[in-house]
Amino acid sequence: MFPPRLVKLEEVTNRLRDTQKRVEVLWQEPESLAFVARGREYRSEFHVNDSDEFTYMIKNTMNLHYRTPEGREEIIVIPEGSVNFMPAGTPHSPRFPLDAFALIVERGRRQNEIDKFQWFCPKCDGLLHEEQFVVADYRADPVSQAYRNFFESEKARTCNACGNVMPKP
Repeated sequence: MFPPRLVKLEEVTNRLRDTQKRVEVLWQEPESLAFVARGREYRSEFHVNDSDEFTYMIKNTMNLHYRTPEGREEIIVIPEGSVNFMPAGTPHSPRFPLDAFALIVERGRRQNEIDKFQWFCPKCDGLLHEEQFVVADYRADPVSQAYRNFFESEKARTCNACGNVMPKP
C-alpha cells in the first residue's frame, strides 16, 4: 500500500454511526487486515480463524467470550482504551453494545484458508452447528452470511445431543 495511509479513527466511528453500518475495512493486504467494528450485541457464535488478532477498544467496553483449550466458555472484559491479543485458532465471540467501537487487526487471509463460525447449545453446551467460509475479501461480510445460514435453518439450530432448539434472535 503506497503511499502509507493515515486513518483517523474518530472519523471512521462517526461515519459508521451516521450510516448505521457495522464494519469499515481500513485496509486488506496479504499480511494485514484492519477494520473498525461497531456494536456486536447480537453475536452468539464463536469465530475461529488461523490468524492472531489484536483488538483495541476505541469506545465503550467489549465482553470477549472465548473457549479454552478444554472447551469451557470464559469472558475477558476489554474496557475503552485497552487492547487484547487473541491467539490464532481460539474460538472467540466479541460482544459489545451498538454505541461501542473496536479496531481489529489480524493477518490477511491466505489462499483457501477457512474461517469457521460455531454455535454451541445454550442448554448442554454441545456444538450445535458450524459454518465454514473461504474469505478472499473481508468486505463480503462472512459473519452476516454465516448468521443467515444458521438462523434460517431449524435443523442447524437443533441440538443433536439434547434436542434443544436455539431460538431466532
